[in-house]
Amino acid sequence: MSERLEELKRFVSLMPTDPFPLYGLALEYRSLGQFQDAAATFEELLSKHPSYVPQYLMYGKLLAAELGDTQKAKAVLQLGVQKAQQAGNRHALGELMSELEAL
Repeated sequence: MSERLEELKRFVSLMPTDPFPLYGLALEYRSLGQFQDAAATFEELLSKHPSYVPQYLMYGKLLAAELGDTQKAKAVLQLGVQKAQQAGNRHALGELMSELEAL
């Protein structure tokens, strides 16, 4: 197991109320090609921190590109659009809309 992966897991355990370490862990799993672990970590992130807007774009991309689940990717991206609108995050909203249109 990579040293970076171990460090990220440690950060997740040290900061359970902060979404960023869990997000970083999901991205690290993806970069290592461990797509099922990445998806499971994104699911945990969604359940614990549904208002964390950045997760929606990256999870949607993982679902569509690496896991081939376009329907779930669309659902995640659409939820992300709602969360970005609620947060007033226009940059994320634009990225999410572009990704949705590309699917």
